[in-house]
Amino acid sequence: MIKVIFMGTPDYANEILKTLIEDSEIEVVAVYTQPDKPVGRKKLLTPPPVKVTTQEANIPVYQPARLREKEVVNKLLEIACDYIVVAAYGQILPREILDHAPCINLHASILPQYRGASPIQQTLLNGDKETGVTAMLMEEGLDTGDILKIEKVEVADDEMVESLFHRLTQLAKVLTVDVLKNFNILTPVPQDDSQATHCKKITKADGEVSFDNAQILFNKYRAFTPWPGVYLSSKLKLKKIALEKTQSKNEAGKILNIDKDSIVVGCTQGSLRIFRVQPESKKEMDVLSYINGKRLQVADCLS
Repeated sequence: MIKVIFMGTPDYANEILKTLIEDSEIEVVAVYTQPDKPVGRKKLLTPPPVKVTTQEANIPVYQPARLREKEVVNKLLEIACDYIVVAAYGQILPREILDHAPCINLHASILPQYRGASPIQQTLLNGDKETGVTAMLMEEGLDTGDILKIEKVEVADDEMVESLFHRLTQLAKVLTVDVLKNFNILTPVPQDDSQATHCKKITKADGEVSFDNAQILFNKYRAFTPWPGVYLSSKLKLKKIALEKTQSKNEAGKILNIDKDSIVVGCTQGSLRIFRVQPESKKEMDVLSYINGKRLQVADCLS
């Protein structure tokens, strides 16, 4: 029986955890996840998905605010395990824990590309045709450890972040079990740090867009829907759009065409087809209702 301590927090981690629990050759002996957080307008204290799954399986769960605290580290070191599996946990592991057992991280990119907090979004922002999941040995640096195995997938030109997230999660589930069961025959390969790129944590401000480059705006829409969404400086949210042209030259924001269910809006380079929008503090609506309410016509500027 392979004994595992699991560390993770969001849905991505939760799906991996479920797979480990269901495997008859693996025993999850303890789970570490982030503390419960207030959610929604009523700020209801809500447990992370990993905690819910852990409690349902009657596995000990720990939620330290700071993993580096001496008491927290000492408690973990008392738990015997063969491996520590980490997936989107949200805290840096101190050296003492890294030395306790081989620590395997599942990172949603082809490392050393996109080290950091938002690899799936960065894949879409850059319009990449391929991505994957990397199983790596953890060290004290951020996503810098030796690579154990990589599984890759193709990315469609119009793929949205939720779809890609789901596919990479399915990939990570299988890869995790594969690496645990074959760990002794895998050869860790050092990353080429000269090829490393990084991605930051997404903020709400990242969703603001302008009608400059249609391809760039569309990639932001793919990466940031549903959160933080994409919106103009007027706070008008673009809820459903498609890439129309990539190379045409236009006046930014100018309505080029009005069809039965959408409008075409020009960008400095390229154009976009817009189906649905949401004005600030109002409900989402079809774009024709919006432009009719604003009395906008072809050649007017959408804002």
